[in-house]
Amino acid sequence: MTAPATAPPAFEGENLRRSYQADGVAVEALRGVDLCIESGEFVAIIGPSGSGKSTLMHLLGCLDRPTSGTLRVGGVDVATLSEAGLAELRNETIGFVFQSFHLLPRTSALDNVALPLVYRGVGAAERRTRARAALTAVGLGHRLTHRPAQMSGGEQQRVAIARALVGDPKVVLADEPTGNLDTRNGAEVMDILAGLNADQGVAVVLVTHEPEVAARASRRIHVRDGRIEQDAR
Repeated sequence: MTAPATAPPAFEGENLRRSYQADGVAVEALRGVDLCIESGEFVAIIGPSGSGKSTLMHLLGCLDRPTSGTLRVGGVDVATLSEAGLAELRNETIGFVFQSFHLLPRTSALDNVALPLVYRGVGAAERRTRARAALTAVGLGHRLTHRPAQMSGGEQQRVAIARALVGDPKVVLADEPTGNLDTRNGAEVMDILAGLNADQGVAVVLVTHEPEVAARASRRIHVRDGRIEQDAR
C-alpha cells in the first residue's frame, strides 16, 4: 500500500537575510534565519521593536523577498516566481490579519470579506455566499450590511479574520492581531484563531509583543537583532 503523501511545510527558510538602505547605510533586518514551520502549526513570533519579527512576517507572507537565502512557501521556492506568480501564491495560500484591520471604510462587511475572491475570478453570487459563511463563522452573521465605522474594534477585527478565511488559506498570518483591542476583544480574537487552528488544521503564525497572546501558541519563536534567539515548544 502506498503511504499517504504528507503536506510540505508551510514555510521553510534557510539562511534568510534581508537588508535595506537607509541614508546610504545598509541596515540588516534579518541576519541568517533558519526556520521550518509545519503545516497545521500554531506559532507566535516574539521580539522587541526593531528585532526583525515584522520583516520576517513580510517575507513569509510573500510581501517582500529575502536579500539572500532560500524561502519555500508550501514547498515552492519563492525565488523561482515572477511578481505575478508570487501574488498568485499569496492569494491562494495565505490569509492576512493586520493590527489596523485594513477594511474599506465605505464598504459593507460582506463586500469587504468577499474582496479577495474578486482577484480569483469567483462569480458574484458565490463570492457573497462564501463571504456570508465566513462572517457567520466568526459570529457576525447579523452584521453583513454594516460598514466598519458602524462596528466596534473587536467586530472589525473579526471581519478581517473572515476576509482572511474566505479563500480557504493553508496558513493565516496575523500581525499584532490584538494590538488595537481591549482585553476582552483580544481574547475573543485569539479564541477564533486558536479554534481555526485546532478545528480546521490551518497553520497560524502571529507576530506579537504580548506574552499572554504568545502563550496561546504551541510554539514560540523569539527574535532579537535579526536572529532567532530561542525556539520553544
